[in-house]
Amino acid sequence: MEEEESPGEGSPRAPAIQVFADGSTLHGLRHIFAYGPLTVRRLLWTLAFLALLGLLLVESAERLAYFLSYPHVTKVAEVVSGSLVFPAVTICNLNGFRFSKLTRNDLYHAGELLALLDVNAQIPEPHLVEAEVLAVLREKANFTNYKPHQFSMREFIDRVGHDLREMLLSCRFRGQECGPRDFRTVFTRYGKCYVFNSGQDGQALHTTVKGGTGNGLEIMLDIQQDEYLPVWGETEDTTFEAGVRVQIHSQAEPPFVHELGFGVAPGFQTFVSTQEQRLTYLPPPWGDCQLATSDSDFFSVYSITACRIDCETRYLVENCNCRMVHMPGNADFCTPEQYKECAEPTLVMLAEKDGNYCVCRTPCNLTRYNKELSMVKIPSKTSARYLEKKFNKSEKYITDNILVLDVFFEALNYETIEQKKAYEVAGLLGDIGGQMGLFVGASILTILELFDYMYEVLKERLLDFLNKEEEEANRDENVGPCDPLPNHSETISHTVSVPLQTTLGTLEEIAC
Repeated sequence: MEEEESPGEGSPRAPAIQVFADGSTLHGLRHIFAYGPLTVRRLLWTLAFLALLGLLLVESAERLAYFLSYPHVTKVAEVVSGSLVFPAVTICNLNGFRFSKLTRNDLYHAGELLALLDVNAQIPEPHLVEAEVLAVLREKANFTNYKPHQFSMREFIDRVGHDLREMLLSCRFRGQECGPRDFRTVFTRYGKCYVFNSGQDGQALHTTVKGGTGNGLEIMLDIQQDEYLPVWGETEDTTFEAGVRVQIHSQAEPPFVHELGFGVAPGFQTFVSTQEQRLTYLPPPWGDCQLATSDSDFFSVYSITACRIDCETRYLVENCNCRMVHMPGNADFCTPEQYKECAEPTLVMLAEKDGNYCVCRTPCNLTRYNKELSMVKIPSKTSARYLEKKFNKSEKYITDNILVLDVFFEALNYETIEQKKAYEVAGLLGDIGGQMGLFVGASILTILELFDYMYEVLKERLLDFLNKEEEEANRDENVGPCDPLPNHSETISHTVSVPLQTTLGTLEEIAC
């Protein structure tokens, strides 16, 4: 190790490392760079310092790697509220088309799509259906000398879909009467559906101030099984069930009933106890949520369902040059032939084979409603006759067609689920600072001391270099054209006496 001068004898051009080590707050440094020769004690202090410095670097690297993994934790809390906005409730009959509303023109254009006719516009064999239904179908499917009229899928689904004014037998919200005016028509994959408390078309949002049954929405529906289409074939939309499909969602997202809805069966009163959940996710790199801004041309608020509908619409327009009735936009509606030959197969292919096309991330802020379902049988023996008289229907009809749906908040509170950063910059600095204090007794000021020392050393080295360059330049400038004369006089000095040297020196000065 290079020996340094003792205090007071050091070079003025650069601070001695012993002087820095003696005044540094870095523990152990004064023992390593002590004055005097290298000793066993100094060697041991050096080994200890290097070992602890290595541990510091290892622990600091581990803390830094943990920070760069961007961990997060989830915070769950229950918040009591004085009132809550009631969710939107979307209701769809599982049967999309009423048999009695089908016209000859409807069968001519959409008979094959509905699986009522084959490719030759004939009733397929075999068929298992009541004789009177078959007779009506044969009469409507008689296209002899028939001139078809213009056909629109939008008008067809709107006209043939179930009418809420016929389905809705009773409606109460928080004990107050409600009716079809409180519902908004919406089109989904199930056809014509209805949304309660949509908050659109100028309707004020319904709120509730109490939880439990009787403080939400209670409706009685007639699903009209007599209007269900006869089934002797299958399409993508063929259903073998009877009842309604229901989705509970926020007003900010469109319904996606065919994937997110639950079924309600006739002959039962179904209780749906729900609780509002407000979720907050972190954006990348801590999470994988999508910010609330929407780049959709059809929806102003981003949601998973809005993203899916938007994506499916664009995919269908690109591949079929048309859109389904439930899809937004300005493209032409698909014809029944396009529905059967392109639209439905394309959506199936999109779901099964091209899943990477529609990648919809979870929004950073969303509201959802969890639910618990329970049901009881209706009608009871004591109420059967009353309902028969009230609706002028038989008990069998009531059992096969009538249902009651009761949607309410379990309690007047909501649950918040929030992702939070588990490790931030303050935690990283605190951990590294603690490791520095434990292993080498250093702090931020100690690091500043090291930078200050390096700055002084570099400054002195730079000044030395510049001074040396300046001295060499001055020396070259002073000697100039008289460089050979000192050599000549030096040669003569060996052969002449001192007076001659003096004389020659004087002559040189005069010549220069």
